Amino acid sequence: ERLTKQRAHRFLRRGLFFSHRDLDMLLNAYEQGEPFYLYTGRGPSSEALHLGHLVPFWFTKWLQDAFNVPLVIQLTDDEKFLFKENLTVEECKRLAYENAKDILAIGFDKDKTFIFSDLDYIQTMYPLVLQIQKKVTYNQSRGIFGFTESDNIGKSAFPAVQAAPAFPACFPAMFGNRKDIMCLIPQAIDQDPYFRMTRDVAPRLGFNKPALIHSRFVPALQGNQTKMAGSQVASSIFVTDTPKEIKTKINKYAFSGGRATVEEHRELGADLSVDVSYQYLTYLMEDDQELKRIGDDYAAGRLLTGEVKQKLVDVLQPIIKAHQDARAKITDEDVRSFMDPTRFEGKKLI
Repeated sequence: ERLTKQRAHRFLRRGLFFSHRDLDMLLNAYEQGEPFYLYTGRGPSSEALHLGHLVPFWFTKWLQDAFNVPLVIQLTDDEKFLFKENLTVEECKRLAYENAKDILAIGFDKDKTFIFSDLDYIQTMYPLVLQIQKKVTYNQSRGIFGFTESDNIGKSAFPAVQAAPAFPACFPAMFGNRKDIMCLIPQAIDQDPYFRMTRDVAPRLGFNKPALIHSRFVPALQGNQTKMAGSQVASSIFVTDTPKEIKTKINKYAFSGGRATVEEHRELGADLSVDVSYQYLTYLMEDDQELKRIGDDYAAGRLLTGEVKQKLVDVLQPIIKAHQDARAKITDEDVRSFMDPTRFEGKKLI
């Protein structure tokens, strides 16, 4: 807050982003005038994003606006081809472009944002990818990611492709020949193994270790034991859902921390730690005081599960509708423009 002169994002205030690696070092360097850029990404394996996918992108937009820094967004269409048996190269690339529209609908600064498909950008990345691959042994790759003898060889080679954008040399049109620019990577916690490997390689290639900030998984509607999944329609709220679908999913599937009967609920109150509707409100509702009032009343039994679910519906429907309206305005030409690195040539981004 001292550096950005604005209040911390609700994801930070409420612990959705809960751990980091070297974020303090990056912020200290930033305070001393050292630049950094942001890097995040998406593996395009489904037509539409769900609420869990949006969380890192919403937070990344806040970081870009708060610090006024460049951002690179990787679409790992190559990864999805290697890891998903049913997907063709052509379908992975098509999904990357479709997902790009949902990502751009979040409203990133076009003058400072480059989004790219690995399949499109690999020629520029490849010399750096090779350097990373040469520094990571097959045993390290197997140990970190759990690959077996039956996995295709592309899986073992891919982590270097995800590592490369953490280094500024991957983006000569944006950063020239500079190797000293730091990188901050907002990510879901399951991506940490990739970037622990990246941080291990960084000093051996003459780069700064990227700083990381991790988010928890957004739980599936059915509860904390699972995360939202693009392949399970009933587990997730998708950006393509209608207001009716959103209401139906929440009322039908959202796991409740309420009690078995109204009488018992009035006496004992709800268990907020397992109630999905309340947890979603902690991610989506900006007003801290209103959220506290809902939590206190629900935990004391003054609010029933149906009332809390309706509050979530009232909050979530406008968010999804606003996203759909923004996405409808994103054209194929917009995507191509955001994916064109040559527009940064001759411009000073850092």
